Amino acid sequence: MTVEPLDRSVDRRAFLARAAALAVASAAGAAVVAPQMAAASGPLFGSLAAGNKNKPLDHPNAYAQPRPEAVADPTELTIAEAAWLIRANKLTPEQLVEAYLARISTYDGIYQAFNLVLADAAVVAARDAAREPRRGALHGIPLVVKDNYYTEGVRTTGNSFLFKDFVPPYDATAVARLKASGAVVLGKTQMGPLATTRATTPAGVITTVNAWTPTNRNTDPGGSSTGTATAVAGRMATSGIGTQTGGSITAPSNAQNLTGLKPTMGRVSAAGIIPLTYTRDHPGPLARDAKDAAIMLTAMAGEDPADPRSQGLPDVPDLIDAATPVYQKNRVKLRWNTRIGVLPGFTNGTSATALARQAYLAQLAAIPGVTLVDVSLPAEWSQLTGSVFNNVRLAERSEPFMPYLRTDLRGFGVSLTSWLQGALLGGNEFLTGQRAKLLLMERVLNDLFDACDVVVQTDPVPFDILGLPEIAFPIGFSAAGVPIGTILGGLPYGEDRLLSVVAAYQATTDWHLRRPADPPAGARTLGAPAEAPRLTAEQVAELTQ
Repeated sequence: MTVEPLDRSVDRRAFLARAAALAVASAAGAAVVAPQMAAASGPLFGSLAAGNKNKPLDHPNAYAQPRPEAVADPTELTIAEAAWLIRANKLTPEQLVEAYLARISTYDGIYQAFNLVLADAAVVAARDAAREPRRGALHGIPLVVKDNYYTEGVRTTGNSFLFKDFVPPYDATAVARLKASGAVVLGKTQMGPLATTRATTPAGVITTVNAWTPTNRNTDPGGSSTGTATAVAGRMATSGIGTQTGGSITAPSNAQNLTGLKPTMGRVSAAGIIPLTYTRDHPGPLARDAKDAAIMLTAMAGEDPADPRSQGLPDVPDLIDAATPVYQKNRVKLRWNTRIGVLPGFTNGTSATALARQAYLAQLAAIPGVTLVDVSLPAEWSQLTGSVFNNVRLAERSEPFMPYLRTDLRGFGVSLTSWLQGALLGGNEFLTGQRAKLLLMERVLNDLFDACDVVVQTDPVPFDILGLPEIAFPIGFSAAGVPIGTILGGLPYGEDRLLSVVAAYQATTDWHLRRPADPPAGARTLGAPAEAPRLTAEQVAELTQ
């Protein structure tokens, strides 16, 4: 029997009420504090890591027999493929970790994806994994962590002057759950300063490059989870985790040919992550395909007593099954019949992106179970999703940082402007913005999703405002060889539906299997900071997530 995905039975009014309560919690002063104030509170997570052992990561569909071309180079393997080899005793965690460390040593001087490489600790963890009982598909799998996630005993800087020496006494919940599932942390990755833009130094000097054009710093690598995306795309990690407040998972995934999943607000605990916006911070994976994203999210998701946003939600569905293609008479079909909403003008034009979108929709339409439907944007969409209402998030950004804003503005570096804007935002503006958000939510849930089950996206911000899930994935390349991606958005807790659509699409295409060429021999590194391009405070204010 095929079970309908969760989004069919979600009470949309209940989600709307939850969003209203979250807005109230934010206005009332939720328990969000900046890192150095939180450090004294000690570990918050208790037995979370132990409880995570019951996660369904030893799922039969979490293992995939490797492609022949991937066996020769372990860094080419997906998580599911590497897990299959480790389970079959054809590859050890230490061999896999050493292969990635070799690439990091050879190429990260050019990519600059890492803020900190934990080589010795990763090798020790890999050797320990070889001696321990297997815990599922992530056992012995090397991952990377964005540098705004707390990591016990390891610097967590948020790529900022403020926290350059901050060493957390515990792991973020998401990190603890990944490690409890057997994952090996290779290092912390570069990011936009305090998760605002593409990766730069706190002073705005551009660092991390797009793995597809490593000698051209002008190609946008996406932000703010830049380093995670470049590390995975450049085959310096199997997968990694980032955060999204305004496109920070989907943008770098689209820019670097990855599959990035931003789950529903609260699906993954944000406890132990340097805060940006309480009602919009979404932790999630950046992976090579839908199956790997499902494995990662399965490990990360679930209720956490340290984060009220994660409590009282529907159970996490079988994401790994959802991301496993279904075949009928050797032909891929959708696991669930799905209406895919297409926005006006989505395929207009003759640009490389427009042509890729046209081909993408044609490919989807050929998959049994897909129905493409034209949908209209809800009334007053531009106003409700525009900068005036979107900027109400900035007050949530400033509130936990007020002690720093009162003492030394220099600590914020090039990203200072948005913190000042938030501190100066009036209470009436904030409350009006929250009402606008609830109106937007009601119109999206009741009007837009009345006609479809998932919808194409051209901008991640509206669904970031609402806390709805999105998945980014590749659909082609430009003439210059730069990846072209797209985004699908779904109903609350509908990650399984999104994964099922992308898994079927990826079973019929090979965009997600393409990897960038290694940087050319003798390629120049980024050089001294004085030689590198710099984002100004004005540019950062314009680009900030």
